[in-house]
Amino acid sequence: MLTGRALKFGDNISTDHIIPGRLAHLRSNLPELAKHVMEDADPDFASRVTPGDFIVGGSNFGLGSSREHAPLVIKISGVSAILAKSVARIFFRNAINLGLPVLICDTDKINDEDKLEVDLVAGTVNDITNGNRLTFSEIPEVMLHILDEGGLIPYIQKHGDFKL
Repeated sequence: MLTGRALKFGDNISTDHIIPGRLAHLRSNLPELAKHVMEDADPDFASRVTPGDFIVGGSNFGLGSSREHAPLVIKISGVSAILAKSVARIFFRNAINLGLPVLICDTDKINDEDKLEVDLVAGTVNDITNGNRLTFSEIPEVMLHILDEGGLIPYIQKHGDFKL
């Protein structure tokens, strides 16, 4: 069970919003880059986020260039999962491969700062603040195993291969 606050964003949050291109020189210093995560969408995000919080987006989250660093610095900042109405496919796979859950659900009923509980196996989001219960698409078992190990590389290092 994951618990934390919702930090809400709107539609079309691009990888440039997540990690601005002007900071590309920090890609070899991920802790420093993480201090700037989401700053073009919310200049105060890095100072507001606490371990376990959730990014809650609208439609088309993670669009734009295939920057693997985008989901990675989100994870480094302490975000436990991303909830959105829809997500760019490459962002989705990059996030899963890095051990960051991305959950597709109707986020309209979640407000900024709501306290959430997420059950990845049951596919549920309980909004403790307003009492709403949401569901999200089932995460395939192989992806749950990747997430459990913290990402694709740790999974392969531990298991050597997929048991499909």
